[in-house]
Amino acid sequence: MKTMKALPHFLVMGALLVGGACSSSKTSSDATADSGVGAMPSGTDVANNPPAGTANGAATSSTGDTGTGMGSVAAADVPAGDLAVFMGTFSTMTDPVFLIDAGSSNILEIQVGELAAQKAASPDVRKFAQSMVALHTQNDQELRTLARELNATLPTTMLPVHQHLADRMLGKTGKSFDESYMDLMEKAHKLDIAMFEVKSKNAENPAVKSFATRNLPLLHSRRALADKIENKVD
Repeated sequence: MKTMKALPHFLVMGALLVGGACSSSKTSSDATADSGVGAMPSGTDVANNPPAGTANGAATSSTGDTGTGMGSVAAADVPAGDLAVFMGTFSTMTDPVFLIDAGSSNILEIQVGELAAQKAASPDVRKFAQSMVALHTQNDQELRTLARELNATLPTTMLPVHQHLADRMLGKTGKSFDESYMDLMEKAHKLDIAMFEVKSKNAENPAVKSFATRNLPLLHSRRALADKIENKVD
């Protein structure tokens, strides 16, 4: 008789567990639907930009971090074009991942800067592009020193989220090229400022915190200048 009485209670508990799992699944689906993923243009297919640690030499972290969640991965794991998702990783990203993402941003700034220094129609845009190449080349040298200290391998090519931005320059010439480049600079600096602000406050490594803090004023001034030049060429 005791067994018969316990059975209904067991069945009720099982039903509650199943119901809870379904509720959790729905919550996860709703959160994904509300995250804005896919709202940005699709850009470069992620299949053409393998994630970190693959054979193309893209960014990896050898810190042994096995944490889960967006904060424990680099931009290589964010679909190209999903800038909102990328920015959502900033608040929890580890120091090595910050260096990896900053390294990819440097590649973007240098490569499109070199292109703009040659192709831009506006003298102001060409001058700005030249300054970006110089500044980010210097920044990259300091970044590599920090990366060695934290055992983080910096990327040799742009990660998908940055490659997506660079691809917007394809096929542009003349005034259209200038407008596209300055628009890209505005977006790139917005991303960098948000990322560096987080690390200036919560970096685990004092050297990383110092690096982020020292670069913030320059990033703000570069963004202000980019906005000013963009208004002139629009």
